[in-house]
Amino acid sequence: MGKHIKLTIVFLNFNRLQDTIQTVKQLKTICYNRKDIEVIAVDNGSTDGTDQFLESQSDWIISLSLRDNLGIEGLNLGFDMAKGEYILVLDDDSHPLSIDTVNIVIKTLDKHKDVGVVACKIESEDRTFFRTWHIPNINISMKCESLAFVGCGFAIRRELFKKIGWFPAKYFLYQNEIYVAIKIRELGYKIYYEPNCLVIHRNSPVSRPSWRQVFYPTRNTVWLLREYLPFPISAYYIFSRLCFGFIRAFESREYKWYLKALKEALFCRVKKAHLSLELYKEFIILWHQNSIFHQIKWALASKNKNRYNKKGFK
Repeated sequence: MGKHIKLTIVFLNFNRLQDTIQTVKQLKTICYNRKDIEVIAVDNGSTDGTDQFLESQSDWIISLSLRDNLGIEGLNLGFDMAKGEYILVLDDDSHPLSIDTVNIVIKTLDKHKDVGVVACKIESEDRTFFRTWHIPNINISMKCESLAFVGCGFAIRRELFKKIGWFPAKYFLYQNEIYVAIKIRELGYKIYYEPNCLVIHRNSPVSRPSWRQVFYPTRNTVWLLREYLPFPISAYYIFSRLCFGFIRAFESREYKWYLKALKEALFCRVKKAHLSLELYKEFIILWHQNSIFHQIKWALASKNKNRYNKKGFK
């Protein structure tokens, strides 16, 4: 009888052969001899040889080669294959720093049954901390509850993730982590930031089309706002989000994709969901991320702080 699989590592790949090679090398060093860990690599229709490389690792990696780029739906297909109690999700340009990260993930989820997700601490190759809005503004070395997680390094209970329906496939890219974070909290589970779970995100220089930064964040964020916020407050946040999207489109000259995002964001059917007042307040910083007033307020505060520091004030 085979050994029980405790953890499944799933990572998505798309036309980043050298990054995939490096991630596989790091994972092999960390967990090649671990019988309680399986590794699943999903290739999203790469044309640079990534799929052939992954298939060459079939002695220890389960590889899934897709004909087309399905976005995060490709990850969902990998999750469907997972046998572990827990799933550690990575990108093709991210990897755990050491076996300690894997062990702490397993230990944390084993010990704390109310924790649904372990949010890893994300660092660049030069060990610079990757700061995100959802981690509380406290000592970044402290363990604490978190509103969400970074998609290139987090662990989640497989059965809980499956209950949610994995990532929302229609999003394709971006904001899928926020969607899952809200669902996790709705089900009463915590998201736990664990700074000792270190994941290195190499921020691959391999380019991605600029239109993606206009289209998907604009469309998907509006979908989230339409789903969870009541009218008329939703109208204000949606208007703000569309303004931010236009600014991004103006900077990149991707007007066609902005108009496409605008059409799909406002006219695609979105099923309304009721968010309790408690969770609405818990995610208030998310709503404020999409508020013109708050963005201007934060920008002015940052400008004043920098001006004072230059004058020698503390």
